[in-house]
Amino acid sequence: MRIATWNVNSVRQRVEALVAYLREVKPDVLCLQELKCLEEQFPRLEVEAEGYNVAIHGQKSYNGVAILSRAPMEIAIGLPGDGSDEQSRYIEAVIPWGKTVARVGCLYLPNGNPLGTDKYAYKLAWMDRLIAHARRLLGNEERLILCGDYNVIPDARDVYDPEAWLGDALYAPPTREKFRELLALGFTDSLRATTDAAKQYTFWDYQAGAWPKNNGLRIDHLLLSPQAADRLQSVTIDRDMRAKDKPSDHVPIRIDLRD
Repeated sequence: MRIATWNVNSVRQRVEALVAYLREVKPDVLCLQELKCLEEQFPRLEVEAEGYNVAIHGQKSYNGVAILSRAPMEIAIGLPGDGSDEQSRYIEAVIPWGKTVARVGCLYLPNGNPLGTDKYAYKLAWMDRLIAHARRLLGNEERLILCGDYNVIPDARDVYDPEAWLGDALYAPPTREKFRELLALGFTDSLRATTDAAKQYTFWDYQAGAWPKNNGLRIDHLLLSPQAADRLQSVTIDRDMRAKDKPSDHVPIRIDLRD
């Protein structure tokens, strides 16, 4: 099974790129973040024409997540733990996989900047909810993949200038501590299971020549339960997507899992 995740940064601006990616890479499952559209505005017809089922949790102008799957899905929308949260940041699917199933969570974790504000408090609270939900899901002993834009830089090797990012919500110590708490539940960071190399980036800002200078960040992750990690074959960052016309500031990252 091939599972990919991609923050498209406005799906209506990336329809051509999205269809091309589905045709060329042929993921079995593709998780999308930052749709910036309502469900009725999503390019459903174009995606379904490529043979995909579509599940969307949209929001006008902001946020929004979706799961595209070749197989039919059983869907749950929203991250448990706060019934007042109106931001569309989490969707989950149970998808057939051979004689069993995979459970895929697609998430768009809050940015949280600036530090010391309600936005950062919301980020940490959202991470606490994610940790609680992930703990419950791990109890099912399923092939579980939690993927998306975490807005978390896990380590110094995941950012071009660590010292410059210490005051940012993506790299602040409490953020990284929460991410480590999530991993400590029993998850495997799929990329770090295959390489210790630095500069494995998934995001380059549009400003200050970040892309040509390779001033990047690794903030898009696929975390695997033990049952999924045992089947990990490879991890690929589709870096070339950042050099295409009208790119997202993120690129897809994908895993191949053996049956």
